[in-house]
Amino acid sequence: MDYSNDFVVIIDPQEHGVKPVSLEALFAARSLALAAAGSVTAVYPGNLPEDTGQTLIQHGADRVIVLKNEALTPYTVGAWLAALVPFLRFRAPQAVVLAATLHGKELAPALAASLDTGLATDCIALQMDSQLSVQRPVNAGKAIATLNFSADKPRIMTVRPNVFRGPGPDASRTGSVETLDINLEEPPLAMRVKEIVREAGDALDITEARVVVSGGLGMQGPANFHLLEELACVLGGTVGASRPVVDNGWRPYSNQVGQTGRTISPDLYIACGISGAVQHLAGMSSSKCIVAINKDPHAAIFSFADYGIVADVLTALPLLTEEFKRVLSVNV
Repeated sequence: MDYSNDFVVIIDPQEHGVKPVSLEALFAARSLALAAAGSVTAVYPGNLPEDTGQTLIQHGADRVIVLKNEALTPYTVGAWLAALVPFLRFRAPQAVVLAATLHGKELAPALAASLDTGLATDCIALQMDSQLSVQRPVNAGKAIATLNFSADKPRIMTVRPNVFRGPGPDASRTGSVETLDINLEEPPLAMRVKEIVREAGDALDITEARVVVSGGLGMQGPANFHLLEELACVLGGTVGASRPVVDNGWRPYSNQVGQTGRTISPDLYIACGISGAVQHLAGMSSSKCIVAINKDPHAAIFSFADYGIVADVLTALPLLTEEFKRVLSVNV
């Protein structure tokens, strides 16, 4: 079979299937494949959970290939490279698409270096005409760069979460699921995972959440972050934080939004007591709607906000939460 017009998506697995952002990567690849009259292959390293293959097909894959070897679970970049590089060299697809998750951000440049090919990270737009081009934010999100790939294949790119949302699963789609047993020479790893310790709680990852309510030093202390948690719960979102908040130990690093934290693109971003430093703006400037609450009317965040509320956040947040409960008929 000729795979030269194939678009490969490397799936980022989680405990019971795949991360939602990998489904977005599938939709992005499907859009490219339609423009190029090509096909989409979802590659799942590790043990494929039950029904996950059909989920990937319904979200845009024409075929699912499971690369099976015990060393591939849990993820380590060394083992995944050892399995993926020979596979991609043999297939030589048009492009390889990964979600810009923690794993994807580590794996994509390693693949590009191993395959001696081009890489574009954190893409927010993809286009396939006579050549493959992408758009990505640069200069801390102040500008958008358009990059054109050369003819060398495969071209590798990561896509920003919450940007390439598809219409959802299509139950009428059909495809194939194939398992390949991969032989990895020992020792294939520079490191081995001995234990995985997961953070307690079931909060959404801020990179995947459609609503993020973030707090800055204006929250005046960690005890007041329950106000953000209550509002986020009502809106079906999660809580973020600025770097000074994380540096002070008020919130974990996984909550940090900004240039040295997480880059997010939610539908709604509510910045509470955040001044609007350029490093923070770099992590949330692509949010679809930005609401700022700050008692300083001259705070820089208001220049980037779609809506601004000049008020003390500790006073405004309970009022907002109660109003959203009333409008959305939510009881929490």
